[in-house]
Amino acid sequence: MAKKKQWYKLDNAGVLYSALQREEYSAVYRFSAVMTEPVVPAALQNAIDKVMPRFPGFTMRIRRGVFWYYFEPNTAPGPFLKADVSAPCQPVRFHEDAGWLVRFYYYQNRISIEAFHALADGAGALTFFRTLLAEYLRQIGVDVPAGDGVLDLREPPRREELEDAYVRYVGPAARRLPLVKRAYSNRGEAEPFYTFHVTMGFVPVDKLREKARSYQVSVTEYLAAALLWVLAEKQRRENYHRMRPVTLAVPVNLRPYFPSQTLRNFLVTVQPGFDPALGEYQFAQVAAQVRHYMKLHTTPQEMQAQITRNVRYQSNRALQLIPRVLKNPIVAHNYRTRGVRPFSATFTNPGAFTVPEAMQPHIHHMEVVLGQATVPRPHVASISYGNLMEITVAGTQVDADTEREFFRFLVREGLPVHIESNRTHTGRRE
Repeated sequence: MAKKKQWYKLDNAGVLYSALQREEYSAVYRFSAVMTEPVVPAALQNAIDKVMPRFPGFTMRIRRGVFWYYFEPNTAPGPFLKADVSAPCQPVRFHEDAGWLVRFYYYQNRISIEAFHALADGAGALTFFRTLLAEYLRQIGVDVPAGDGVLDLREPPRREELEDAYVRYVGPAARRLPLVKRAYSNRGEAEPFYTFHVTMGFVPVDKLREKARSYQVSVTEYLAAALLWVLAEKQRRENYHRMRPVTLAVPVNLRPYFPSQTLRNFLVTVQPGFDPALGEYQFAQVAAQVRHYMKLHTTPQEMQAQITRNVRYQSNRALQLIPRVLKNPIVAHNYRTRGVRPFSATFTNPGAFTVPEAMQPHIHHMEVVLGQATVPRPHVASISYGNLMEITVAGTQVDADTEREFFRFLVREGLPVHIESNRTHTGRRE
């Protein structure tokens, strides 16, 4: 008899991203490492082939059940390395590319990985990517030992790496943060499908850290405050008769608060912001407000209450019995009201990308891109390597106001910023 296929439940975040995925939304993110030498494609494909079996969570394909999506191991050939594309983070189509939910690209010195968010969050993907880069360097003759965030390919996958950590840390109280009913939307005119604008700014980490310290905030808090400030000014220029709050969706990695070795999703979202309708603010006040908000709302108790609410929502008996084709619109509506309307933008900063000492001379810098939002407005993401912070503003909107004013703000603050973009001088792609 044929062996029965093994299947896996999606975690709480995976359920959401799978239900929302469509042509007008891309729950895909990209990490890139720009190497100091041109990429050797054959060596990189060999590295992919060796690393994939060590990460079974990334070898899944998604299936449509009657009531929920689910994962099963993908036994198709691949995934195969491809030459890079001009429009990154394209939406996942579950029936294409042999069902692979992770993609690999190269261009000159750049190695890129794209992952469907249902597989893993940024922390899990960066562990995978770090291990892949280590194996690639071994393939071209660099001796890179395991450890320091590089997993040992000779060891079997650990059960803990596939853990649904949300379920493990369900608590006694199920509460959610009080959300703004409707924030400033920051929407623009949509470009034709799939025109995806990506603008990157590169800033020295030491100067950025010094500037953040001058406001007594962290680098993440400073960048979040800068984005909020720019969005409030943009709303004011648009002559709104009624100024709405400006609010960010900021993902928080839960692993430092709730120990887990999972490589799947394990995060919650907090919502720093301020209401310009209350009067004039100084930037220092906005920065302080972001700092105090983050300190107040990233407590283990409050984040566990979010975890508990989300898990209980997914395990609701009535919702479970609704067929998937009817359930997806319910999930999408809930996301529009709870995940889009209360926020003006998304900002994520996975922090510093660290690698073993043997790898350090071979990587010049890192890059990160978030895929297309559900509405035509940009996502903002940042990542640092060494003394270089890369900040990406990416979206499908025609106007470039958000990215232009954000980086101008940093320059006015005295920070040197180097800009790269796939926009033309007219604001449209070539």
